Amino acid sequence: MEERKENRAKGNKGESIAAKQMLKKGYEILDTNFCRKGGEIDIIARKDDIVVFAEVKYRKSLENGIPCEAVDLRKQKRIIETAKKYIDEKNLYESSFRFDVIEIVETDRIYMRHIENAFWEM
Repeated sequence: MEERKENRAKGNKGESIAAKQMLKKGYEILDTNFCRKGGEIDIIARKDDIVVFAEVKYRKSLENGIPCEAVDLRKQKRIIETAKKYIDEKNLYESSFRFDVIEIVETDRIYMRHIENAFWEM
């Protein structure tokens, strides 16, 4: 239970850092922590008429590999299915979409990498 709370706190910190950087880059944040049965999307944003579904991965070290490696095919499928629910609920059928991954590694400094089009629906 304690580990779950700690992971949620780390996740919130990473998502906050990512959202602030996205705002600086001209994104409009539409939603955060969008949850539906079977999945969650950390940040949903818009820029240049493209709706972006972003998964944020935050780590304190690279001991377990780079953060984007945690967004495996299974995770991608859950994000895509949840994005479809968001599109349905918000009636965004005419929009263009993109799936991004934002990696954050915090050691002595904070390093962030925003990977656009990190994956797509096949």
